[in-house]
Amino acid sequence: MRQNQVAVVGAAETTELGVIPNVSQIQLHADAALNAIADAGLKLSDIDGFATAVETPQQIAHYLGITPTWVDGTSVGGCSFMLHVRHAAAAIEAGLCKTVLITHAESGKSNIGRTPRMIGPDSLNGQFELPYGVSTPASMFPIPVLRYMKTHGITHEQIAMVAVVQREWAAKNPRATMKAPITVEDVLASRIISSPLHLLDCCIISDGGGALVITSAERTRDLKKKPVYILGAGETVRHAARGQRDFLEIAAAQSGRLAFERAGVAHKDIDMAMIYDSFTITVLATLENLGFCKRGEGGAFVSGGRLRFDGEFPINTDGGGLSSNHPGMRGIFLVIEAAKQLRGECGPRQVKDCEIALAHGTGGALGTRHSGATLILSNQ
Repeated sequence: MRQNQVAVVGAAETTELGVIPNVSQIQLHADAALNAIADAGLKLSDIDGFATAVETPQQIAHYLGITPTWVDGTSVGGCSFMLHVRHAAAAIEAGLCKTVLITHAESGKSNIGRTPRMIGPDSLNGQFELPYGVSTPASMFPIPVLRYMKTHGITHEQIAMVAVVQREWAAKNPRATMKAPITVEDVLASRIISSPLHLLDCCIISDGGGALVITSAERTRDLKKKPVYILGAGETVRHAARGQRDFLEIAAAQSGRLAFERAGVAHKDIDMAMIYDSFTITVLATLENLGFCKRGEGGAFVSGGRLRFDGEFPINTDGGGLSSNHPGMRGIFLVIEAAKQLRGECGPRQVKDCEIALAHGTGGALGTRHSGATLILSNQ
């Protein structure tokens, strides 16, 4: 993929976020799609490429009334839609389509017309997991948390700072679900979900969705919004590795390296980042594996003021999955927020002089198997 040849030109969420008990999951897809297409200044008839996960591309394309010439139904968990961005860019460059719509929506809170999503163990890992009841993300993620704490001496207080800072960002976002300030003490006083994870270490559950429109850089000249160019991208998966798994290395170590190499930028060039935050530990582990700090230094990295509004490295500026929204798979919201920041549309939470943003998504559970996708985006 060549630099700056493909761009995000439409980025929007559903009209409502939070609790939406009167709209089905497929209707949420359509709402987000129409909002993103309007954001791009295009029409539904301009779309000739389509990608989604959970629902099949056939379902949503039928509901929207489109017949694309290129489709992608890649489903690898919460970062699926970020892989779709990379795949769409490659398809556009190859001449397989001109304008791609990517959608995601879930009725995660209200369960209205929700398509079941299997998250249980696969047959290979199941022989070890099923007998012990390891079947939900909250019971899988404590494994790497405990390993981090034992190996590097990272404390509960340091991990809790991720939730505290993201709540501060959420307070600046009128669309965020949780805005009331919290402290490290509040996080540690919240009830244990699966030791050592407390309630406020875990993402919220909400309804909603989002959509993106991707097209060639050449075509952006005729569109109304400032384009957000795709500089580089990487994707991969991590798994049990026949028992040789290092719990401290996650998919970001590979996908991030590829994204930086392909983008031709350095860590110091990144003005802000959107990091998947299914749990507080996900942010800490991802920052380490992406190379923003050394292994074992993530606790110190997140516990200072670096990640705050006035800090040197703002992250999850919408409040993230811990405070803003998390319908179940959140990757598409990372790209939407990064695009809005690069277009200067974030009002009180706008990062000053934001020119290059990184978005990294995780799908699945760090403690057993997961996917990773890294995108580096720019308004230049």
